[in-house]
Amino acid sequence: MANSSPRDDVDAALVAAIAITGIATVTLAGAWFFQLVLDIRPCQLCLEQRYAYYVVIPLGLLLALAAARGAPRPVLLTGLVVIALATLGNAGLATYHSGVEWGLWKGPTECTGPVGDLGSAGNLLQRLDSVKVVRCDEVQWRFLGLSLAGYNVLISLLMAAIAAWGAIRSARRDLR
Repeated sequence: MANSSPRDDVDAALVAAIAITGIATVTLAGAWFFQLVLDIRPCQLCLEQRYAYYVVIPLGLLLALAAARGAPRPVLLTGLVVIALATLGNAGLATYHSGVEWGLWKGPTECTGPVGDLGSAGNLLQRLDSVKVVRCDEVQWRFLGLSLAGYNVLISLLMAAIAAWGAIRSARRDLR
């Protein structure tokens, strides 16, 4: 086994943090592009899946800065574990959403059930024109058979794997 310096362990955390931050930023920018440019509006589950990215991006940036400045290994490990857990949780939510889209199980009633109260009969047509219900069980876009939720499963698992790699590589120093 080749000798490695403590700097190698920091570099693994730094590489992982930068890679995760980049992947998360591009993914979130893509989601906004689909929404704002292509007018593919997100459903409630889609919006909930973005929360992990809102946590992972700033945490990844902080972690990269900490790793670049030689932060203590426990700080780096904790940050990578938090990112891994957040992205694994997001992969679970995206898997649930994909299952709703494929009809494998029922989704939340807020975005898969019948349309609720639309107000009085007098302004019903006006309200129908202004309301666009985005259902969680209807796929608006697919590529190679996967919806955006399906791709989110893969992307979230990738980020979790990168975080795990960085954490394991950084933790191995204790075993030497």
